[in-house]
Amino acid sequence: MRIGAHRPVDEPEINLVPLIDVILTLVIFFVVTATFEGRSALKLELPKAGGEAAQARDPLVVLVNAQGRYFVQDREVIRDDLASLKSTIGELGGSDRERPVMLRADARTPYQAVITAQEALGQLGYRHILLAVATPTEKKAAAK
Repeated sequence: MRIGAHRPVDEPEINLVPLIDVILTLVIFFVVTATFEGRSALKLELPKAGGEAAQARDPLVVLVNAQGRYFVQDREVIRDDLASLKSTIGELGGSDRERPVMLRADARTPYQAVITAQEALGQLGYRHILLAVATPTEKKAAAK
C-alpha cells in the first residue's frame, strides 16, 4: 500500500504581489529623487543688455523675484530684511568670500530689493558680484 500516492501534487507558482510592491516602491523612489533644472523653479524676466556674457565657475546664486522676495541657491529667505538675507547667505555661501556671486533679479523687481541684496553681499565680504542680464540672443530664443 502506498501512503503518499493520494496527496495532491504541489505546482510551483510565482506570487506577483511582492513583485508589484517592489516595482511600485522603485518607481516612487525614482520620481521623488529625479532632479529638475533649477531655472524652471522661478520664472524671471531678466533686464536686457548687450555685450558678451561673463561665465563664472560654481557661483553662489542669489535670486530676487518681481515681488522683491529673495532666494539663495534654491532656498527662499523667510523675511525680506537685511539680517535674514545675510543669515541665509552666510549659511549657504560657506566661508569662501572669493567665490563669485551671481545676482539674478527680475526686470520688474523694486530697485531697493536689489540694493539690499548687494548691501548684504558687501557686508559679508563678497567682492565678485555678477549681475545677470538677458543678452539679445537669449531674447530672440525666448521669443521663439
